[in-house]
Parts: sequence; structure tokens; C-alpha cells
Amino acid sequence: MRAFDFTPYRRSTVGFDRLFDLLENSARQQQSDNYPPFDLERLSEDRYRITLAVAGFRQTEIEIVAQQNLLLVKGNKDGANQDRSNFLHVGIANRSFERRFELADFVRVEAASLQDGLLTIDLVREIPEAMKPQKIAISAGAPADVEQITAHRDAA
Repeated sequence: MRAFDFTPYRRSTVGFDRLFDLLENSARQQQSDNYPPFDLERLSEDRYRITLAVAGFRQTEIEIVAQQNLLLVKGNKDGANQDRSNFLHVGIANRSFERRFELADFVRVEAASLQDGLLTIDLVREIPEAMKPQKIAISAGAPADVEQITAHRDAA
């Protein structure tokens, strides 16, 4: 894949640093290892699910860390405990992994479960009430003067 240089755009924009970092990280991740495979689905407008195929991993070998705008899933496999000398072919991946998911603002991990070799992580986006759009009522009559607005604001 061709690498893009965002330097000219960084010089002429303010406040978009995170966006350019996301684009650069995404391009790097596409070139990296795709293990373990995963599905990403949208369950509803504010609910999402990530399903990772982690066959052979126990619950104690998987770690999920949620930070601000980042979800990190690690699988730690200790290959030293397994004797593979009798195997004629080894096709099942048995290695540690680290998978990163960039999360949008106000997205949090709701639950995680491991069943039949599939790790399912449910995410929900919860926008605070202060950030949601508000409908403003329009009153009839003359506009209020500054003293009435100040008195009403101070009373609240």
C-alpha cells in the first residue's frame, strides 16, 4: 500500500491532529499481521459488537484494556509448556497477539464474553446530555431585555 504524507495538511489545520494520527495508524495496521481475525458489526445506532476468533485461548490468557478512545485486546500464549514434537503439521495458530481498536468519543465497553473460541466485546456509545442537541422553544412577544436575562440566569 502506498504511504501518504499528511505533513502539508498538518501545517494548515488546527485541531485535526488526532484525525491524521488515526489515518496514519490505520494505514500501518493494514500492513501488519491480521491475527486473530475479527468481525465488527453494528447492532443498532449506538451499539456495536467486536467478535474475535481466539480458538485455543483460555479466559485467563486474554486481557482486555479499555482506555480513552482505545480498546486493546491481548492474548498471551506460553508456547514453552507445549510439546509439539509429535505433530506432523501445525496449522492452528498458537501465538500471542495484540489487537488495537480506535474508539470514537463516548464509546465504552459494556460487556465481554468468551464462548466456543469466540471473544465477543459489546460496545455502547453514550453521549452525555450536555452534548446532545437541544430543542429551543420560541416564545411569542417582545424580546427580553438584558436585565431580565441576567436575573433569570442568576436565579437558575
